[in-house]
Amino acid sequence: MSIQFKSVRWRNFLSTGNNWTHVPLDQNRSTLIVGENGSGKSTMLDALSFGLFGKAHRNIKKDQLINTINEKGAEIEVEFRVSKHSFKVVRGIKPNKFEIWQNGKLINQSSNARDYQKYLEQSILKLNHKSFHQIVVLGSSSFIPFMQLPAGQRREVIEDLLDIQIFSRMNSILKEQLSTLKDELKDIDYNIDLTKEKISLQKRYIREITEMNDGQIRQKRDEIAQYQSEIEVLQARNSTLSKEIESKNGSVDSEINSIVRKRESILGYKAQFEQQISSVVKDARFYEENDTCPTCTQDIRSDIREGKLVQAKERARELKEAVEHATFELTSLEEDLERKRTVANEIQEANSEIYSNNQNIERLQKSIHDTENSIAELQGKEGDLSVANSELETLKEQKDNLTEKKLELMGTQTYKQAAAEMLKDSGIKTKVIREYLPVMNNLINKYLQILDFFVSFHLDENFNETIKSRYRDSFGYSSFSEGEKARIDLSLMMAWRQIAKMKNSAATNLLVMDEVMDSSIDADGIEGLQNILSTMGEDTNVFIISHRDELKGKQLFDQTVNFRKEHNFSVMEVEA
Repeated sequence: MSIQFKSVRWRNFLSTGNNWTHVPLDQNRSTLIVGENGSGKSTMLDALSFGLFGKAHRNIKKDQLINTINEKGAEIEVEFRVSKHSFKVVRGIKPNKFEIWQNGKLINQSSNARDYQKYLEQSILKLNHKSFHQIVVLGSSSFIPFMQLPAGQRREVIEDLLDIQIFSRMNSILKEQLSTLKDELKDIDYNIDLTKEKISLQKRYIREITEMNDGQIRQKRDEIAQYQSEIEVLQARNSTLSKEIESKNGSVDSEINSIVRKRESILGYKAQFEQQISSVVKDARFYEENDTCPTCTQDIRSDIREGKLVQAKERARELKEAVEHATFELTSLEEDLERKRTVANEIQEANSEIYSNNQNIERLQKSIHDTENSIAELQGKEGDLSVANSELETLKEQKDNLTEKKLELMGTQTYKQAAAEMLKDSGIKTKVIREYLPVMNNLINKYLQILDFFVSFHLDENFNETIKSRYRDSFGYSSFSEGEKARIDLSLMMAWRQIAKMKNSAATNLLVMDEVMDSSIDADGIEGLQNILSTMGEDTNVFIISHRDELKGKQLFDQTVNFRKEHNFSVMEVEA
């Protein structure tokens, strides 16, 4: 993939006023940008970086990028081509703006700014901020040369160059997926354990219900048998009592009534006899005590009186015998009546007992009925037991499904772990890097020789450098002077650009050198740089930013751009 930068323009940005400052990026092979310190000559680089990545090339905060005089309306536009598509990125501060235009149409902004920026870097530019500055920019202002980057960031730059950062993104996605899988497996294990516990509880519930129902039914059937046994005893007792009543009953009541009537009749007779006896005694006493009739005052003859007395005594004896006989009869009747009443009482007591027994039988029969209903209710709970068994089967099915899902996830986890192992830094990426390392090292040493710096430079798989010279043993980047470091940095940049072009991953027409020639490179270095620039193709546009005015007269550049301050605003002038 090749990026052809067309132009960058800005206004109200840093020291630039409201008028647009426009810099074509593809019209001249070499452009010299000069100006005094603070004149705004590096603003182009900050505008280009901010337009593409939302942050300046130098270490400047976003709220400091807006012009301090106008304090609003900062806007940057960067135009470029990728393959057959034209793009324009527009950013603004106060108001904030971020737009990506493709072939004159605004790309959907439904996602948030972070995702929108990620789309720009990963899908369009195929470069991030760090890689862009390793390939496009060489300078000292807030620029960290490749050799001063930590190992991890060095790897990121090389991965972008070789277009293998996709493996890192895939690895990152796989890590997230593996983390999600781990959480899902943890949840499934929890749910499996929970379901097992539910199954255990359900089995115990079914067992307890079954045992309880069977035990209760047996108990209640024993109660019914006890009730029936008691009823049989009561019924047998009633049968015995009924027979006794039947044997005793006969005509007891009529006999008692007859005896009572007979006794009353005899009592009447007895009373009459006793009254007659009293009358006879009275008459006898009259004849015994009186010789004269009180009515007619005549004497009573002795023979008459004697005869009356004899008659009276005879009658008294008869009546006495009659009373004694009546008394005997009464005594016999009383005894007979007492016997009959005893039998009657016995019959009454038997009837009362039968009645009481019948009440108890009725109560026991009701208890049997209630107990049978309870048994029916318990037996009806077999339906609930069926529901409980159905729920148990459902739980078992859930556990089986969870186990099957767990096995499926474990299989997916194993597959993704294997893929992640391949996508690690020590996997596919290392294999690709190993293939390109010899090419990288050859290119770096080639450009070092062009810059008249005769050392043997070697990067290993971890991007640690080994530098050897004919006079000294192995040493590191930090051992060199600033001029020598500048040669190494420039050689690395040119090598990265060549690799990007070879790989067609992040090749670009633009190369910016910010004050590289001002202090870090001597005259020989400048000559070597000229040699490097002369070897670059027609499709490369180089911008040299410098405050060394003497470079303007060397006829080295196709165009010179001057920046100066006018009324506190930066102004750009182009020299023919």
